[in-house]
Amino acid sequence: MLFLSVLVAQSCKKYAKDVERPRIVVGIVVDQMRWDYLYRYYNLYGEDGFKRLLKGGYNCQNTMISYLPSFTAPGHSGIYTGSVPAISGIAANNWIEQETGKPTYCVDDPTVHLEGDKANAPSMSPKNLLVTTITDELKLATNQKSKVYGVAVKDRGSILPAGHLANAAYWYDDRTGNFTTSSYYPNRNPKWLQQFNSHRSGDSMVKEGWNLLRDASVYDQSTTDGVVYEKAFKGEKAPTFPHDFKSLPDSDRYQILNSVPAGNTFTFMMAKASMTGEKMGKGGVT
Repeated sequence: MLFLSVLVAQSCKKYAKDVERPRIVVGIVVDQMRWDYLYRYYNLYGEDGFKRLLKGGYNCQNTMISYLPSFTAPGHSGIYTGSVPAISGIAANNWIEQETGKPTYCVDDPTVHLEGDKANAPSMSPKNLLVTTITDELKLATNQKSKVYGVAVKDRGSILPAGHLANAAYWYDDRTGNFTTSSYYPNRNPKWLQQFNSHRSGDSMVKEGWNLLRDASVYDQSTTDGVVYEKAFKGEKAPTFPHDFKSLPDSDRYQILNSVPAGNTFTFMMAKASMTGEKMGKGGVT
């Protein structure tokens, strides 16, 4: 299940009589967040996060998923296209192509390669998405003048929402600890991205480990620490707090970033870097 919030910053510039266009639209999708979590954990949220959205925004409560299974890729494509898997072509994260009998990953594209990969190994694109996204329609409506960027830890989480016409979609490469993209996109390796990756912020955050933000007694709506279905991180004997990753080699820490809150923070930092680096919201179009 996915939770979606949309933040809109209005612009003073008018493109047509009595019509104001939003300066920036930011779509945020939280994977596996059920709708009731907004209220179940309400007292633990900060004032500038979900509480702000609930108090100052609109909350659509009567929503349902009209397809199964509710994997990540169909969810992202459903939100940003308004379509269903039978039409969008994104039936799951992975499937078997009926025509060839070969296993296919939702954003596989053998015609493109990973940026900076000397071996030119096949990489990712929105090729398998058969319909347009709202981001595609924005690009079409502005004669390609709008800027569209996707940022996520997972490749499919950035590629599918960004659509076919995006300037770029960036995702986290757990082999290098950097955000990367593929040769499909025109803006593959801008200077601001090189600078962001050079700071190695993700490394620093993982080295800090993972501990509870508040006292354990506050989390009375959560299960006990270390239940049977949890898996311990590499180098740990049990999946319990606090988690210490200092002794792990870099390659193991890169992979851990996918599974700890630092991954969300790192993604947010990357999104802000893209907005600043590309001067988004300052070009006269949405």
